[in-house]
Amino acid sequence: MQTPPLIISVQSQVVFGHVGNSAALFPLCAAGLEVAAIPTVVFSNTPDYPTLRGRALPEDFFADLLLGAEERGLPGRAAFIMTGYIGSAAIAEQAAAFIARAKASNPALIYLCDPVIGDAGPGRYVPEAVVAVIRDALLPLADLCTPNPFELTLLSGQQINSLADLGAARAGLNLRPEARVVATGCVLADSPEGCLESVIVGPETVGPDTTGQENRVTGSVSRHPAPQLPLALSGTGDLFSALIVASLAKGRPLEDAVVLAQKLTAIAMREAEALGRQEVMLTNPAFLTALSELAAG
Repeated sequence: MQTPPLIISVQSQVVFGHVGNSAALFPLCAAGLEVAAIPTVVFSNTPDYPTLRGRALPEDFFADLLLGAEERGLPGRAAFIMTGYIGSAAIAEQAAAFIARAKASNPALIYLCDPVIGDAGPGRYVPEAVVAVIRDALLPLADLCTPNPFELTLLSGQQINSLADLGAARAGLNLRPEARVVATGCVLADSPEGCLESVIVGPETVGPDTTGQENRVTGSVSRHPAPQLPLALSGTGDLFSALIVASLAKGRPLEDAVVLAQKLTAIAMREAEALGRQEVMLTNPAFLTALSELAAG
C-alpha cells in the first residue's frame, strides 16, 4: 500500500467550531491525506462568541513543536506545507524559518501561504508586525498564496477593481517568479452579477517584442465565478485553502482544485446557515461524499 501524501498545516486551532486547523484537518484526512497539524494559537472558540478562552502558543512551546516535527523527519516527507492564522510576529518568524529549512531539505515541497490578515468588514485583525513578516518572510517562500482583496491590497498597495489590478498586485508582492496567486472573494468591475470570483494569476513572462526589445507580458489568468452567498462565516478561507491543497495533493490541476474548493465551501456555508452556526460546518452528506470521491482518486 502506498503511503499517502503528508501535509504540514501551521495555523490556529479551536476546541469548538471549525476554523484554522479545526477546519482544515478533517477534509484533508477525509481526502485520503496524512496531516501534521501544528497550532499557532489554541482557543476555546472563535471571537464571535460572548467569551473567548485560550491563548497564543508561547514562543518556546511553538519552537519545541517545530523541533519535534523536524526530529520526526516530517519536512523531508511532506508534499505540502500550508500556513494560516498567526497571531504574533515572533511565531510568524519561527514559522518562516521552519519553512525555509523544510524547502531547503526538500526542494519538491510545495508551500501554500494563506495570509490571514483581515477582511473588508472587520479590517485588519493581526498586528502590523505580523503583516510585515508575512510580506517579507513568508510570501517570498510561497509557491501559492490565497489572499482576499483586502489582504492583497494591504500586502501590495494595489486597490483591486479589475484584472489588471490583480496583475499589478501580484507584481507588488514579494513572490518567487513562478509563484501563483489565487485571489479569493473578488468582485471586479466586470464580474458576473451576484457572483464572487476566485482568480488565479500566474507569473509574468519576459521576452523580446517585435522590435527585439525586452517585453514583459501579463501572466496567465483563470477566472472562476461562483454565486455570492449572503453569509459571513468564520473558517471559510481556512477551509477553502485546505480543499485546494487536498485536490493538488491528489494530482488535480489548480483550476480544478479551485472549482471544487468553491463548491464544497459553499456546501459547508449553507449547512452552517441551516443549523444556525457561526462557522462553516463539515457534516453535510454531499460534502462528505465529494471528499470520499477525492480520496478514491
